Amino acid sequence: LTHNLLINPMKGFEQAFPLKLIPTKITKEEVKFNAAFVVHLLPKIDYKVLLYAASTVGIKNLPAELPRPIDASQHEDLLKALHHTLLEIHVEEGKLVCPKSEREFPIKQGIPNMRLNEDEV
Repeated sequence: LTHNLLINPMKGFEQAFPLKLIPTKITKEEVKFNAAFVVHLLPKIDYKVLLYAASTVGIKNLPAELPRPIDASQHEDLLKALHHTLLEIHVEEGKLVCPKSEREFPIKQGIPNMRLNEDEV
């Protein structure tokens, strides 16, 4: 659920963030837990956007705010929940929608199609 790294590529809509996630098919795939990797990934993630994306796929067990600093020995349950959310949940089908232009970007086989039409470049 790292869709929050994506922006609308249309000129003039770069600040239209985050894209609205509308999943229609979700899969779960178990991945070996790596607390250090999750801790390393968190600074690159907009946590409020992650919470929104998690809620769209039914994940409601994440805290409203992250504790600072996050220590793997003290926050193992939280890191496991974040690991599950970030690495084990896959949106296979659906769409991303720009909040400003309302342009839809389809997601097929887990890959968002962010290509623009000629008239959008």
